[in-house]
Amino acid sequence: MMKQEALEVLKNRRAIRKFKPEQVTKEDLDAVLEAGTFAATAGGKQAPVIVAVQDPDTVALLNIMNAKISNSVRKPTEQIKDPYYGAPTILLVIEPENVMVPDLDCAVVGGNLLNAAYAVGLGSCWIHRSKEMFNTAEGRELLKKWGLPETMRSVCSIALGYPSGPHPKAAPRKADYIIRV
Repeated sequence: MMKQEALEVLKNRRAIRKFKPEQVTKEDLDAVLEAGTFAATAGGKQAPVIVAVQDPDTVALLNIMNAKISNSVRKPTEQIKDPYYGAPTILLVIEPENVMVPDLDCAVVGGNLLNAAYAVGLGSCWIHRSKEMFNTAEGRELLKKWGLPETMRSVCSIALGYPSGPHPKAAPRKADYIIRV
């Protein structure tokens, strides 16, 4: 039998794009990070590494790096300055390059992080472009600074913080979402 609390989390978690400036507490962050470590990974290898960034200067740098990549494919009138929506914490899920399915492992870890964030009262949003961020010299330098090999790949990037504003409502589910055979 499924736990009702788990179903509630899975059905009600939403992307949050507006955060309070206060930093995520150690207790809340630890709960989210622990949930990420229990994600399914190919062969049970637990290959991903989760980097929790709370240092304001590094958060600002990641915002600049992500915006630069995002804005390179946007019209001048659609440029963004804060791709992490003011989140005080950024989670990065990083994978060694020689594992079976790095993208899938990191996506499952990221999913656990997103759901755990909602479960403890935090807001979160999956942010794309982390692969591109860490394919730059600046990204490789950050990996090195964190004691990780420059060959590792960031697959998942998550804005994390306390939501500012009402919780978004779910969009209706599409009619052909499920096919039973």
